[in-house]
Formats: sequence, structure tokens, C-alpha cells
Amino acid sequence: MRLALIILACVAILHAGPALADDECFVPMADWKPREAVTALAAQNAWTVRRIKIDDGCYEIDGTDAQGQRIEVTVHPSTLEIIQIEPRDGADHRHRDEEGRHDNQ
Repeated sequence: MRLALIILACVAILHAGPALADDECFVPMADWKPREAVTALAAQNAWTVRRIKIDDGCYEIDGTDAQGQRIEVTVHPSTLEIIQIEPRDGADHRHRDEEGRHDNQ
């Protein structure tokens, strides 16, 4: 019986691992930098901001880079660390490779 409980606990922990990886942006709102700081970050990187929104606890910048390419940038709300920059095509879809898979897969 004890062995079964240990195995069950291990299985529960293994399943929780991937869910915890998505929690990197979840910090108390009191620790968030204001949107103006995100706008300043974009200006420092020569990005033109189309929209700033909150997605999965992170700031998300939808805009264009210095070369005019559409991008989607994920930014940590309290540190303003750039977590991910995704290129976007003109149809507002993430770029796909030759086999039709998303770049981030």
C-alpha cells in the first residue's frame, strides 16, 4: 500500500511539471512594472507597438521590429525580461516551417 502511494505521488508530480513551466510570469500585480515601462522597452529596441496586452500572466507586445517585420514579444511583468520574440506574418499568424508546424513547437 505504501509503495502504491509513493508511485501515485510521483506520477502526480510528473504531470504537474509541464504546468509549472508556464507559470514563469505569474507574479503579484503589486510587483508589475507599468505599461509605460513596457512601451519604453519597445522604444529602446526600435519596435513600433501596435498593442500591449496581458497573456498568461505576461505582457505581450504586438508590433513591428526595426526592419518593419511583424513580431510578438513576451515580456516578464516584474523584470521586463524579454522571454520570447516570435515573428508574425502579414496575416497575423505565427510563422510556419515548410511542413506547416509552428516555429515554437
